[in-house]
Amino acid sequence: MQSMKEMSRYQARRRVAVAVIIALLFLALLFVRSAWSSGIHEYIEAFGLGFIVVAILGRMWCTLYIGGHKGAQIIRTGPYSLSRNPLYVFSSIGAFGIGCLTGSLGVAVLLAIACYVTFLFVILAEEGYLENNFGQPYRDYKRDVPRFFPRFSGYQDVESLTVRPKMLYNTFFDGLVFFVAFPFFETIEHLQTAGFIPILFYTY
Repeated sequence: MQSMKEMSRYQARRRVAVAVIIALLFLALLFVRSAWSSGIHEYIEAFGLGFIVVAILGRMWCTLYIGGHKGAQIIRTGPYSLSRNPLYVFSSIGAFGIGCLTGSLGVAVLLAIACYVTFLFVILAEEGYLENNFGQPYRDYKRDVPRFFPRFSGYQDVESLTVRPKMLYNTFFDGLVFFVAFPFFETIEHLQTAGFIPILFYTY
């Protein structure tokens, strides 16, 4: 019970950290405008929507394996055989997609990096908990599977999974929040064009 409470605290810290960084970045992006022509701008936006879809599907893929087991046992199959933190990997991909919705690749890269750095602090805290809780099996997992960036040569899978539909649905609906960025940035763009919001700098 105590272990689950500790994991819940780490997850709560992760949510707060992500919420703060997203709020600050969105505030800064109010005054940024893409320097690309309208045609390229729209291609980058479409590209971003594709990355958001990948992020949502990837997070659902992770939930198929980890749903109900996080903090209770070490999962080493599926996406967790490629990276120890695939949920964070796909969330960073989603952040890149959100950045693309501004029409700027530079903003997309900055958002992905900010997301990665934020997650890294949470990951380091979680690793301490997991090593204390699982000992040598987790140290073996650390040795065999990279912390963040996937290593595809290490992929392993299982023949069957026990799926918890509620968790899968929750992950799907949580992921839809990524799409909220699209109307947000479209509205900001119209307000900038109308002169209601000043453009402080342009970026590619």
